[in-house]
Amino acid sequence: MGKKGFWPAYLGLSAEELRARAEALRELASPCRLCLRECGARRAEGERGSCRAGLTPWVSSFGPHFGEERVLVGRGGSGTIFFTGCNLHCVFCQNYEISQLCQGRKITTEELAAWMLHLQEIGCENINLVTPTHQAPQIVEALALAREEGLRLPIVWNCGGYESVEALKLLSGIVDIYMPDFKYGDSQLAARYSDAPGYFEAAGAALKEMHRQVGDLEVRDGIARRGLLVRHLVLPGGLAGTDRVLRFIAEELSRDTFVNIMAQYYPTYRAWEHPELARRITPGEYRQALELARRLGLSRAGPH
Repeated sequence: MGKKGFWPAYLGLSAEELRARAEALRELASPCRLCLRECGARRAEGERGSCRAGLTPWVSSFGPHFGEERVLVGRGGSGTIFFTGCNLHCVFCQNYEISQLCQGRKITTEELAAWMLHLQEIGCENINLVTPTHQAPQIVEALALAREEGLRLPIVWNCGGYESVEALKLLSGIVDIYMPDFKYGDSQLAARYSDAPGYFEAAGAALKEMHRQVGDLEVRDGIARRGLLVRHLVLPGGLAGTDRVLRFIAEELSRDTFVNIMAQYYPTYRAWEHPELARRITPGEYRQALELARRLGLSRAGPH
């Protein structure tokens, strides 16, 4: 049993089943179909795809994070593990040193499992896997090891939304909290700014699968335990397509969806190459997003 009587989903699976899921994900990784790019990189033979990852854990840092959503932080902080590389190439990425410049180091799955256990030992509320999609096989393999050694924290899948439904189905019963970005309501803009063709359609299908698995976010004693938490970053000039994103959530998922509408955009990395992205959003643009969420009946949408 985990914190305050909570039972993480993966404790309902045997170690053998977790290893079988890891192996199935590994098969998707070579030739690679782990995300919507389906780049076909033969990672088992040393090839690197668009994300530049191989088949061993590639990480930047780990530790308690107190800047995440309040329902993830609690008293002990969210136990974040930052994975190097990314299957998106956002020109305005605020973690570009890790995601695009690939600052990090290779570790073993045993070390990754030990990191998870250490985060539990120091009192973190969850294991928050940041940008995990392209390293799903090694993450699940490490989780199988950590489970055997007593891991009992919920797993947060903190991703960019450009996910493969096939890969997500292999995470069913493993992930407790899905926390995807829903970045764009316009796939042409997603292709321009994140090199992510078909993003809106792909993210919509992925969020539906996530919601099917875990439902709306359950919060107990102020801490998220299970469910879907969506992030949407408001971009200047309406470039994120906030209207279409929020309308999809309200009409295709649930009006009880927990949505963090974020105002912290600032020009960084290569955003300066695009004049329309070279400024912060205005208070009026953010208010407009909040008012739209209210009109759509998204009662759990706002700054979190």
